Amino acid sequence: MSFDRVLPACCLLLSLQKEMTLTEHLEELRRRLFICLIAVVLGSVLCYGFIDPIFTLLSRPLEAVMPPGTSLIFTSYTEAFFIYIKLAITCGVFVGSPVILYEIWAFVAPGLYEHEKRWALPFVICSSFLFICGGLFGYMVIFPAVFRFFASYTGKSLRLMPSVSEYFTLTVRLLLGFGLAFELPAFMAFLGLIGLVDAHLLRRYRRHAILIVFIAAAILTPTFDILNQLFVALPLMVLYEFSIFLVWLIGAKKKRTID
Repeated sequence: MSFDRVLPACCLLLSLQKEMTLTEHLEELRRRLFICLIAVVLGSVLCYGFIDPIFTLLSRPLEAVMPPGTSLIFTSYTEAFFIYIKLAITCGVFVGSPVILYEIWAFVAPGLYEHEKRWALPFVICSSFLFICGGLFGYMVIFPAVFRFFASYTGKSLRLMPSVSEYFTLTVRLLLGFGLAFELPAFMAFLGLIGLVDAHLLRRYRRHAILIVFIAAAILTPTFDILNQLFVALPLMVLYEFSIFLVWLIGAKKKRTID
């Protein structure tokens, strides 16, 4: 990463520091975090009203591979209750993601130029869409492969009796993990907007990105099935190529604005 890319971003941050003191920055951050928290709480309360169908929906990938006559179990009086709460909060994060992403943008917007601030609405819409798509991809593609693999160890000496706490802890991590992974184009677009990366740099490191993607796919898929690994790797590569296109588009618009 060259100095001429880092310098514009540093200048933006320095200009922002001149307009606001450190205390004002912290106060602004606290206010933004509070709004994000309210959005998650409201989303969680809304989702808790539909927690039974949500629970049933998320249980289907495991129930499809469980032996007949078995079901999820809980071993303490409070376990199922807290799982419902955790599940509602996770769904609340997805529901409140547009507000959270907007607040992130609003916090860094004072350090951007006026023509760059116009990207606020596309950034929020695209980021929210990608986050939800990441969760859906994990649920529809990864969950069946993961739980089919774990259930394959069932035999005469081993019986599958999964705990509801363990199952939904893994489910929540996968949902949030793939949701964040699908934020790659939005993250790269933001770096391109502040001048830290450009399309030429991303193209030059494409081979490195392919290697990292396939290593990540091998880690995320617990089976050695090359087909399942491709199901994970190919969407991530498409997202990387989409990131290059977004960064190129932002660079072209910035160049036309300057000219």
